[in-house]
Amino acid sequence: MSTKEAATTIDVPESSSVPRGKASIIAAAKHGGKAGGYHRGVAIFDFLLRLAALISALAAAATMGTSDETLPFFTQFFQFQASYDDLPTFQFFVIAMGIVGGYLVLSLPFSIVCIVRPQAAAPRFLLLVLDIQFGDFCQKVSGAVVAGFVAVLMFVVLVILSAVALRRH
Repeated sequence: MSTKEAATTIDVPESSSVPRGKASIIAAAKHGGKAGGYHRGVAIFDFLLRLAALISALAAAATMGTSDETLPFFTQFFQFQASYDDLPTFQFFVIAMGIVGGYLVLSLPFSIVCIVRPQAAAPRFLLLVLDIQFGDFCQKVSGAVVAGFVAVLMFVVLVILSAVALRRH
């Protein structure tokens, strides 16, 4: 071997001499550096959805809980007062949204664990089981809300129809 060849030779240690901590880095490099990338992305999306649902639930509860209006009926002495606590359905809505918000606050740490350890199955399974307990309730409530919006649209059509009928007289 000439002196030129000896100067460019690089010594590579045996694979058995690689420390244990570096073995996971080497394994990640073999898989294109994507060890847990998909699972971490799903976990981050899960966290963001939980955060958005928490904000939405608390906004819905706060909006309903602070709704109050007084309208004069014929004269100032006869007034119609409406508040969320006049109807048990609205009270239930505020309480249910509070419970959903509380559940979402308690589930956020488990969602963070899924981000930090994307390969961990236990926290993800726990979130799955706990999320399923609200499934039937959410489907029924969603149907009720849609039916309520349909009723509101029908009232809008009725008001417009009455206004048009009065205008023609």
